Amino acid sequence: MTELTAAQRVAIARHPQRPNITDYIGALFTDFFEQHGDRLSGEDGAVLGGVALYHGRPVTVIGTRKERTVEENLRCNFGMPSPAGYRKALRLMRQAEKFRRPVFTFIDTSGAYPGLEAEAQGQGEAIARNLYEMSRLTVPVIAVVTGEGNSGGALALGVADRVLMLENAVYAILSPEGFASILWKDAGRHEEACGLMKLTAPDLLRLGVIDDIIPEPEGGAHLAPRAALGETDRFLSRHLAELSRQSGAALAAGRYQKFRRMGASVQKEDP
Repeated sequence: MTELTAAQRVAIARHPQRPNITDYIGALFTDFFEQHGDRLSGEDGAVLGGVALYHGRPVTVIGTRKERTVEENLRCNFGMPSPAGYRKALRLMRQAEKFRRPVFTFIDTSGAYPGLEAEAQGQGEAIARNLYEMSRLTVPVIAVVTGEGNSGGALALGVADRVLMLENAVYAILSPEGFASILWKDAGRHEEACGLMKLTAPDLLRLGVIDDIIPEPEGGAHLAPRAALGETDRFLSRHLAELSRQSGAALAAGRYQKFRRMGASVQKEDP
């Protein structure tokens, strides 16, 4: 693909016609059976999850849900999960562990819902619990950042053996607008922030934050969704085959060490 700036990749990652979780489920999986509710407080439409077959193998599929129209997005809170959404995802992951099903997560969210009611219901605890529990799973876990992956709202589905990104997806601690607002008190400098944040797939692969980049058609996945979905299938199949050769204990230990290594620095001794 033609070399793009970070700001251009952010714009492509946010394109409303980009393939979403329902497209991935429809194209890559069969016999999908959606499951609802966190068995604690309610249902959250911002997280879609259930059991499916992937090339004939039972798996668990979970993803943040963004839609294409305002009316649709109002029903799923524009892909910003509440605590009930993260607890639903955790329920499904625990179920996958019990029945030895690999877990696929698809991440496309501007972040967890920041409203007062979400905080009152334990948003921070729900995200932290997912990080803890995902690190201990003994089944293969593959996460795919398909669009935006911002803040702890994305990381709550991203503690995986393999973290993949589509070529024009972005993955960061917060949105460029939020970054610019904090650093310069000016959200209008968000394009400048994009260049500093190292949020693109090539940047994150170099830093060791992700494990592979899924190529996109020229101009972005929304211009040739069938090709983009086919590439995603090819990458998922290869990585799942590699992970399936490892024992459960090895998977959990390797996942733990992988995230422990992130951000570590080696201090040189004085000569």
